[in-house]
Amino acid sequence: MSGKLPGYRGLALKVLLEAGAEVGDLIRIIRGEECFEGILIPRSEYGDDKHIVIKIKSGYNIGVEITPATRIERVGMEAKPAFIPPLPPEQKADLPRVIILSTGGTIASRVDYRTGAVRPVISAGDLYSIVPELADIALIDAEILFSVFSEDLTPKHWTAMAEAVAQHISRGVCGVVIAHGTDTMGYSAAALSFALQNLPVPVIFVGAQRSEDRPSSDAAINLIGAVLAASRAPFAEVAVAMHETPSDESVILHRGTKVRKCHTSRRDAFKTVNAKPLARVVDRSIYMIENNYRPRDPERKLILKPNFDDRVALIKFYPGMDPRVIDWYVSEGYRGIVLEGTGLGHVRRECFPAIKRAIDKGVIVAMTSQCIWGRVNMNVYSNGRDLLAMGVLPLEDMLAETALVKMMWCLAQAKNLDEAKRLMLTNIANEISERTIEPIEAPKI
Repeated sequence: MSGKLPGYRGLALKVLLEAGAEVGDLIRIIRGEECFEGILIPRSEYGDDKHIVIKIKSGYNIGVEITPATRIERVGMEAKPAFIPPLPPEQKADLPRVIILSTGGTIASRVDYRTGAVRPVISAGDLYSIVPELADIALIDAEILFSVFSEDLTPKHWTAMAEAVAQHISRGVCGVVIAHGTDTMGYSAAALSFALQNLPVPVIFVGAQRSEDRPSSDAAINLIGAVLAASRAPFAEVAVAMHETPSDESVILHRGTKVRKCHTSRRDAFKTVNAKPLARVVDRSIYMIENNYRPRDPERKLILKPNFDDRVALIKFYPGMDPRVIDWYVSEGYRGIVLEGTGLGHVRRECFPAIKRAIDKGVIVAMTSQCIWGRVNMNVYSNGRDLLAMGVLPLEDMLAETALVKMMWCLAQAKNLDEAKRLMLTNIANEISERTIEPIEAPKI
């Protein structure tokens, strides 16, 4: 592998060396009657040795398969691929002050040409500098809490996030934005919904499905919507700001305890489940959808309860599941189990003895549904009634992810088992809807 041609080897390296090309050069690849022209960029170290990757004029990267008859022509030298953020625009002192806390994720990422993957390397300050429109919305401060993928976050990170938010709120910010990876953003939003009690201002999570260096990125629009909500929204709750549709028309604001990522890659991946979204951002205006919300009040005193007990398991029931899975968690000292049961809240009867043993040993066992919409009702069928009789807690229409986070939080707050159970059944942050509603689209403006 050549130092000037990182990632290239074999036939691809041979033809590039013969042409005298190196990364950053403008090259022409001639393969029979086909001709491709673009800037040579590093190859993923995990790729094969038969492709050359170039960035074409449209901004997209393409891989061209190389054959022994392929010719490479070095057209000229271009700038080496690198990201240099522009200087941030001048900030206006009379605007509301918002803090952007960066935790990593796609919204704070660019392509890593070493591996061809996406790495969280952009700071919150970079985000501000590459979205100059923010200068007309708020006075922005920036801080990096972490720079990790969201799947690497743990309850200890939730605690650190909550403590950082509390510090900045005590300093008088008008709102907080948390840049976060989308894959576990719902968990973190739920966690802070419980950890930040009596919020005076909004706390808005924001992510991106596509990194900022892609032409189809949703990062800038989502960030603008999040900062607008943090600085001007009339509510004081934890919310998630993401694209409402695949287009760039609007950003929707979901409650932190009622939101789920429902698609791996679409820009409108996030949906509010069993409730209405909080609000919509269109053309820099905020339109409330949910009328029942905690109003913004800068004089309100935040109550910080940031601790979580991670000895809680989320177990998805499936046909033929081995009940010894439950026994294992109990033997390992877990204090709570959230079951993701079928339909109205069921698991196979063969699991009952293991569930009973767990409850008898002081483990809280609660039931959610694998269904996205609707709520558990364990009084309908005998299996459900028997589970209720042995002490399984029905969690209404609470999302399984939210239930997991809430149980971790309840066990860290409660002085005893009965208090933890009471907290689990108490509607603390709108995680339980008062009534079941049909799946709905947010009303259009």
